[in-house]
Amino acid sequence: MINLERLRALAAVDTHGSIARAAQALHITPSGMSQQLSKLERECGHRLTEPEGRSVRLTHAGRVLADHAAAVMSQLAAAEDDLAALDDEVLGPLRIGAIGSAIRTLLPATLAALTTRHPRLAPTVRDGEVAELLPALLRGDLDLLLIENWSNRPRHLPEGVAVRTLVTEEAQVALQEAHPLGDRPILRLADLDGMPWAACPPGAEPREALVQALRTCGVEPALRYSISDHATQLTLVAAGLTAALVPAAACRHAPPGVRFLPTDPPLRREVQAAWRPRTETPPVRVCLDALTHASTTRLGDLGVGDAAESAM
Repeated sequence: MINLERLRALAAVDTHGSIARAAQALHITPSGMSQQLSKLERECGHRLTEPEGRSVRLTHAGRVLADHAAAVMSQLAAAEDDLAALDDEVLGPLRIGAIGSAIRTLLPATLAALTTRHPRLAPTVRDGEVAELLPALLRGDLDLLLIENWSNRPRHLPEGVAVRTLVTEEAQVALQEAHPLGDRPILRLADLDGMPWAACPPGAEPREALVQALRTCGVEPALRYSISDHATQLTLVAAGLTAALVPAAACRHAPPGVRFLPTDPPLRREVQAAWRPRTETPPVRVCLDALTHASTTRLGDLGVGDAAESAM
């Protein structure tokens, strides 16, 4: 492996034109510079310099390696500048994990604003459910999460994880307009015994919230359709095949023929940002601010809760 300090010595000789001037620039003796170059020649297996009068010049191999050395030194200097700026400048990776509904409603505007203001920021997004995203945050594989929390089964996050509520919205039962219960102003969950349901796959928070809500009312849910996307669930509702429990954000994109009914007891969902304060970076901080702004401007008509932080 080629030694970095010896590459630096070769780059200095190429820049300054002599061993003496290169040694002066690197604050070493000319003999020490010559030793560095001799060791570098042994490492790479090529002669790198040749005499030229009382000085030296680079051989063809020396010029080839010097070009690479200059590129390496430039990249190293850029890395040092980036590290020095990390406390203030927003740059580098931002790894986000999010549930699908938050990706659709909050992230597009947030990421568009962030990448415009901070072109050196490199966000990535991974979708998934809370059960798989949270361990990835704790392992350090993700920097920030967008998760959901349902009123009838609140999730308690591990110690060392902070949470900010971005959106609080009502969840409603979706029925076909012609359904016999579709004309009620409020739908009692206890009246839904025998109803076929479309719900997210097992382990997903909306499915577990639905199951718990129905069982609390003495109803054993018939989960006939396992579909991760609320919009697809609503197409089955419109066809009269099933009911679905959906948050307010999903109601805006329903097909014709679907009616949404508030429930008794009421159900609410929160969309939250979660992160680890111990490893909080400038990209995480600006993303939290942008998410709060996006939740206010894009989802205000759905009922936005207070943006409050609490360490769990």
